[in-house]
Amino acid sequence: MTKTKTDEVSVEERLKALYELQLIDSKIDKIKTVRGELPLEVRDLEDMVAGLETRIEKFNAELQAFEDSILEKKNVIKDSQALIKKYETQQGKVRNNREYDSITKEIEFQNLEIQLAEKRIKEFKANIIAKKEIAEISEQELVDRKKDLKLKKKELDEIVEETEKEEIALNKKSKAAEAIIDDRLLNAYKRIRTNVMNGMGVVTVERDACGGCFNRIPPQRHLDIKTHKKIIVCEHCGRILVDAEILTGKLKAAKV
Repeated sequence: MTKTKTDEVSVEERLKALYELQLIDSKIDKIKTVRGELPLEVRDLEDMVAGLETRIEKFNAELQAFEDSILEKKNVIKDSQALIKKYETQQGKVRNNREYDSITKEIEFQNLEIQLAEKRIKEFKANIIAKKEIAEISEQELVDRKKDLKLKKKELDEIVEETEKEEIALNKKSKAAEAIIDDRLLNAYKRIRTNVMNGMGVVTVERDACGGCFNRIPPQRHLDIKTHKKIIVCEHCGRILVDAEILTGKLKAAKV
């Protein structure tokens, strides 16, 4: 008959391994927390830089459109001036008042075209000044955010480099501790860790109370916990309870 991990390992040994696993996982959690905030900051800065670059590109496109519109209106003025000159020449050759009045109206129309074009040019130039001011602010902000991004990336790379070896070593210890624990208990531990805020699935009894939720533990249950003969969970928060002195000897000496 094939033996399982439950058959081969006593409850006390499983509790010791479980508590050691919690200490290791808490250290890994701490590493991930420190490192976990930086990638979010880096990502936010990358999004901000991309947004500013897109905004500046849009401003540049709008500025170019205004410049093109100014050139277009200048050409309108040039064409109107040429037509006025042509009509003025024709006025000296008219044969009757009707032709004179008709040419005079054309000249007036072209003068209005010039005035309208000049007005539009002033508006476009005012828009260019306003857009350039906003674009300059955005460009300075882009420079600043790129500097911040460079620093954050450097900081993240340094932390990853510093913690990578430690995390690998801790993960190996975590796997070794998991190997001693039966699957049912291990799954329960992982489920509890997922459901609690601080990731503490296993806690010690502190001053006759649960080290997780701080609710009082009845004396008989406390005695059962101290004997290391049963898997005891807190009836209030569901965390697995162990005696504070469970990690004695070899296991306690293995610092996390």
